[in-house]
Amino acid sequence: MAGQLGGTPVIILADSTEVTKGRDAQNRNFTAAKSIASLVRTTLGPRGMDKMLMFPNDDALITNDGAAILRRIELQHPAAKIIVEVAKTQDNEVGDGTTTAVVIAGELLKQAEDLIEQRVHPTIITSGYRMAAEKAKEILDSIATTLTPGDESALKKIAVTSMTGKGSARDSLAELAVKAVLSVAQKVEGKYVVNEKDISVEKKTGSNTANSELIKGIIIDKGMLHSNLPKKVENAKIALVNASLEIKPTKTDIGISVKSPDQLRDFLAGEEKMLKGMADKISSSGANVLFCQKGIDEMTQHYLSKAGIVAVKRVRKTYMQKLARATGANIVNKVYDITASDLGKAGLVEEREFAGQKMVFVEKCDNPKAVSLFLRGGTDQVVDELKRALQDALRVVRVSIEEGKIVSGGGSSEVELAIRLRKYSASLSGKEQLAVTKFANAMESIPRALAENAGLNPIDMLVALRSQHEKGKKNAGLDVYKGKVIDMMEAGVVEPLRVKTQAISSATEAAVMILRIDDVIAADKMDLETPLGAEGGMPPGGMPPMRM
Repeated sequence: MAGQLGGTPVIILADSTEVTKGRDAQNRNFTAAKSIASLVRTTLGPRGMDKMLMFPNDDALITNDGAAILRRIELQHPAAKIIVEVAKTQDNEVGDGTTTAVVIAGELLKQAEDLIEQRVHPTIITSGYRMAAEKAKEILDSIATTLTPGDESALKKIAVTSMTGKGSARDSLAELAVKAVLSVAQKVEGKYVVNEKDISVEKKTGSNTANSELIKGIIIDKGMLHSNLPKKVENAKIALVNASLEIKPTKTDIGISVKSPDQLRDFLAGEEKMLKGMADKISSSGANVLFCQKGIDEMTQHYLSKAGIVAVKRVRKTYMQKLARATGANIVNKVYDITASDLGKAGLVEEREFAGQKMVFVEKCDNPKAVSLFLRGGTDQVVDELKRALQDALRVVRVSIEEGKIVSGGGSSEVELAIRLRKYSASLSGKEQLAVTKFANAMESIPRALAENAGLNPIDMLVALRSQHEKGKKNAGLDVYKGKVIDMMEAGVVEPLRVKTQAISSATEAAVMILRIDDVIAADKMDLETPLGAEGGMPPGGMPPMRM
């Protein structure tokens, strides 16, 4: 982050010879980490604000997606980078809760500062935080609700919750996300498994979000080769070939001596025969649609066209693999090996044009193992933000199906955790109970931020939430639209259990890592994997003198 972030300096080691020690080093680390947390804190919740990121080429990105923001900001402070890693881990593992994880990490460090001022050693704080994190995960598991993997209504609520505050048309997109995930979910050894790579998200501007659709197949961002063939093939029999349907130049220089026109004619006829043989082999397999990963010679195209075979060339490997999973076809590496049993099927293969770009839709596949979501939007900014929201929805639905447990949102889980962790801290005899209490306080930073971002009084809302939870209403959360406490389960505001547990784990580990740092030292580049005494490690005479 260039210069300053939120008015607070976050750059240290500007001078390569600088050494920051003890409390000063801790203060700078805490300041950097808390600055990152405060940056994304205002984006949390349905009424969170957006951020505009400006790029050197004068492009701008407007978003309230925590992961998208933190991926792109410029950072120089190592502690700030640790907090950003929290967001990356959260996004990679579960796809949602990135802002929650970062806010909790920042609050854990803020609470730790109070203990350090009271001369509680960082080692005791880290020990207490780890104890609290483990207990928090136990509590979350005990208050979680079991989810039936095929319950589309519950899965849609989960998807809608993940997209709250990230654009309009949440209901329609959530429904598409649920259907897409259920289409590719497979049961392996009694558990459901979803491969995210089996779901493609393609986007195009020029229409509204309501025209987004789920394609039971694959969308290829290329056009068909033959202009004289129909652009629509029904009941398609599809061949997938990972071989060049052309005669490539040899890698070594070879000279051919042609002494008469007949020899040249024979040579060209031989080439044509070879290319015709490739087309004939594909035609004899019964295919009427060809997707080729490599090039197709114009002569081969001619013979394919005469046989009524629609072709698309230079299809990327990832698309070829998805086509195989969607249509049931086998990818053939040698064209002369293709048989009818290698062909896949699709109800429709059609070329369509959007904003001047041709795309081939392979759809209406029977029981496809790979599907596509075609996302529409009015502008690039809108469709990009919707794509980020849709990808979050896909991940949380996947996590929900795989794990089968959900918890209520709206800050309800965090308030329940805070109350139970305080009771747990009272059972501890050492100074760790102080850290556990501070951990509980940090949990309440989430409902507090939700209230602040909605323009509500955070103290009043927190008191109301605690009151309901003390009465045993574990799902009581904050309705930021009405400004009152309601049952989040009944309202349909639910999240996967793993989103919460991962956020707590990631935030705790980051806070502990920063807490354990007492000196920041400028060092030469060193291969930490090399054993001491070996080449590149400690020289025989010991460590080189340190620059202070």
